[in-house]
Amino acid sequence: MRNYSAMGLACGLLVASVGAQAFTGQQFAKDARVGIAEARSIALKAHPGKIVDEELEKEAGGSGLRYSFDIRTGRATQEVGVDARDGAVLENKLEGPNPD
Repeated sequence: MRNYSAMGLACGLLVASVGAQAFTGQQFAKDARVGIAEARSIALKAHPGKIVDEELEKEAGGSGLRYSFDIRTGRATQEVGVDARDGAVLENKLEGPNPD
């Protein structure tokens, strides 16, 4: 019985950790050809730092579906947009005082 409890706890922790990595806009994920993990990698190559916010959104430019990442480096936050259909970097700019 003890092994089952440990296994249940491990599964619960795994589910909780996966849920913690959820991103805004998951309802659009079925239309994306590039997954969130690949998009994160592309964004961090374009601007290294720590991702503090991420979303998948419909927005003009590129294919019309993009991942948007806020990447913090020190005190500055950079917004990096990655096309969700082909992985192209669509935006890489310093986040202004009034973020989207």
